[in-house]
Amino acid sequence: MAKVAKDMIIADIVAMDEGTIPVLMNAGMHCVGCPSAQGESLEEAAMVHGINVDELVASLNAYLESK
Repeated sequence: MAKVAKDMIIADIVAMDEGTIPVLMNAGMHCVGCPSAQGESLEEAAMVHGINVDELVASLNAYLESK
């Protein structure tokens, strides 16, 4: 099973499973499709958006585990 880590690039997370997009959007990360997502880590984006990266990683991994 794939797992998300905070140092992963957002585009790689989405490529792993497109079902992660709603999880990211619900967390307040509405820039999933923006050019920055192609090279920005989850941790970097979370910091810019004021999102707790550890909670987001937990949510993403919970989604992946539920599949």
